[in-house]
Amino acid sequence: MFPAVKLYDVSAGQLLYQDISRMFMPALEGVGQDKMLVSESEREERESESESEITNIGTSGDSLTEKDSEDQQASLTEEDTPADTDSETMQGTQEPSTEEPSTETGIFAGLEKQVVINRQKLKDFDYLRQNFYQVDNSTTIGSDLLNVDMLLGKDMKLAEDVEGPQILIYHTHSQEGYKDSAAGDESTSVVAVGEYLAKLLSEQYGIEVLHHKGEYDVANHAKAYSAARPAIEKILAENPTIEVVIDLHRDGVSESTHLVTEVNGKPTAQIMFFNGLSRTTAKGELTYLKNPYIEDNLAFSFQMQLAAAEYFPDLTRRIYLKGYRYNMHLRPKSMLVEVGAQTNSFQEAMNAMEPLAFLLAKVLKTDNVP
Repeated sequence: MFPAVKLYDVSAGQLLYQDISRMFMPALEGVGQDKMLVSESEREERESESESEITNIGTSGDSLTEKDSEDQQASLTEEDTPADTDSETMQGTQEPSTEEPSTETGIFAGLEKQVVINRQKLKDFDYLRQNFYQVDNSTTIGSDLLNVDMLLGKDMKLAEDVEGPQILIYHTHSQEGYKDSAAGDESTSVVAVGEYLAKLLSEQYGIEVLHHKGEYDVANHAKAYSAARPAIEKILAENPTIEVVIDLHRDGVSESTHLVTEVNGKPTAQIMFFNGLSRTTAKGELTYLKNPYIEDNLAFSFQMQLAAAEYFPDLTRRIYLKGYRYNMHLRPKSMLVEVGAQTNSFQEAMNAMEPLAFLLAKVLKTDNVP
């Protein structure tokens, strides 16, 4: 069912670089595509805590607009007034399966690595950065954080024999939809995509999930991250067993870009992991946006990216690195995921949850992708 493992050796030199990059990093389309990789993912917390978010265009499919300047965003201060969470809706926890949690269950049971990435090559900072990361020009990163020994050395395994949810899925931008989504219809939005991910993790991999459906981008899209924070903090305080926090989004790209691949015979939206570094090129470390878990955040996304590269080549775009924080300071294992874009179909996004669930189980339950 699955092709034989292909082993790439560092001795292959430049050929290794080209072959691997073709296997698991889709080519950028057109001039200026670097800016569109997170395209709209930017304008948000500039009015609340200067976290210029990874912006997405709305479900209407309007053309993209450039973000305000970083200096303009940085001049704005964080709001002190917490959002009112009384009217927020929250799904109950998903009941876990009684099956033994393992990536040996589910539709990808028995799947072996399709590509083996040479771990020694990953010790080269330039190679690691060029092949696995897209660094926004608003920020900088060095070998102190992009260090493969640190990235792979962090233990991502979930605690065992826990009663209660271990993963929280929520949506800072709950109104995001796909090319065939109906505006305002949750059943065809990114929220439904998150519901399917929660179902897969629970039923196929035995991981209890809490899916939160609070809406934070309706009244004021520009303040959605600030609006979401108090509710997420409250959920985490009430559910101390939660170790993983996933903020699930849909990206915005050029109308000519279609982020799709094929997994298990199905057209599948490509996904992208995103990290905020609480550091900008212009201002350096943003101490007022402190995130003590930056290394953990980076390790989590890298272990997911490496697993994706080996099990599902071409599924992921490069990890996007940007300044600011994006509420990723709330748990060490925090992850922001972009599932396709406005040019993808809803079904393509739903299909992407199947390999994503497998990868989460692989990293969180079985091994650390050594």
